[in-house]
Amino acid sequence: MIIVVDYGLGNLRSICAALEKLSVSFECSASPSTISKASGVILPGVGSFPDGMRNLNERGLIDVLNQLVLIEKKPVLGICLGFHLMATQGEEFEITDGLGWIPAQVVKMNSTGDQIKIPHVGWNDCILNNESPIFSDLQKNELFYFTHSYHMQCTDSNTPIGLSVHGDRFVSAIQHENIFGTQFHPEKSQLAGLKVLKNFAKIVALSC
Repeated sequence: MIIVVDYGLGNLRSICAALEKLSVSFECSASPSTISKASGVILPGVGSFPDGMRNLNERGLIDVLNQLVLIEKKPVLGICLGFHLMATQGEEFEITDGLGWIPAQVVKMNSTGDQIKIPHVGWNDCILNNESPIFSDLQKNELFYFTHSYHMQCTDSNTPIGLSVHGDRFVSAIQHENIFGTQFHPEKSQLAGLKVLKNFAKIVALSC
């Protein structure tokens, strides 16, 4: 079963509604013992990097997530803030250590002129630059819904699988082994987003 991790900052209602629409078996939980039994994990999130790491730590979720993702190699999908938290560090408000699953830094987006507004909110394309099962049966250039002020800078050039442009080019999707992440919100991205979530559910099923 897929577990949607509740650490107090996730857009859980939208995620759960999308998974229900897809008839995907899932449970939303903040319990380390429940999460430890997951076949796959979705780490959502809306909010700041320091608050996200603080909440994961205070709820005792970091060790169980590390066990699942790094040791047991269960598939994980990070969305927006949940995606950011997988990085080595984030610079929002203060330098904060992340989960360290992806060698990357999370940095502020650049505002380059009056036409480029931060936060970046709305529909934008995601250009697929590396093949990944998370984007199976999707076009090379799909539209997804974004809302964010920070983005991930990856150390390994092979990690990004999707790139977008808002002023500057930024990483909008990654895969590293069993770890997947999207800057966009698939649960708010209509048919293309639902396909991403369905693909993740298939990845989880095949890993069991």
